[in-house]
Amino acid sequence: MRLSTETVIARLRQTGDGDTLGGRIWRARDAAKLSTKELADRLGVRTETISAWERDRAEPRTNRLFMLAAVLGVTPAWLIAGIGRSPDGDPATSSNDLHEQLALVKKLHRQTGEAIAALEAELDRLDRNFR
Repeated sequence: MRLSTETVIARLRQTGDGDTLGGRIWRARDAAKLSTKELADRLGVRTETISAWERDRAEPRTNRLFMLAAVLGVTPAWLIAGIGRSPDGDPATSSNDLHEQLALVKKLHRQTGEAIAALEAELDRLDRNFR
């Protein structure tokens, strides 16, 4: 059975904590007892940027997301999808949930490889026909 990207992402989100990226940023900042100014200073961004992230009006770039996770003491996976241990120490997912998610991602990865191989074969066929 082929899984669409949307299906895989939806299944991955089912086991998360149900919050948004902004909500998790706020929760982690609150748990770390940091003000928006303190967090902004540590990351080298404006306080308005932190506020926009927490309100889901903007998202941090990848490099900032990893810096944010480090400063807040959480994993990037928890910030992005609520997967793993939350700032208060509660596991958001079980080991079985993570194994299921890993299996889904591996399946999608395999299907992507098959699609790439099929496209390459078709391009080769077209190139041979036009020579």
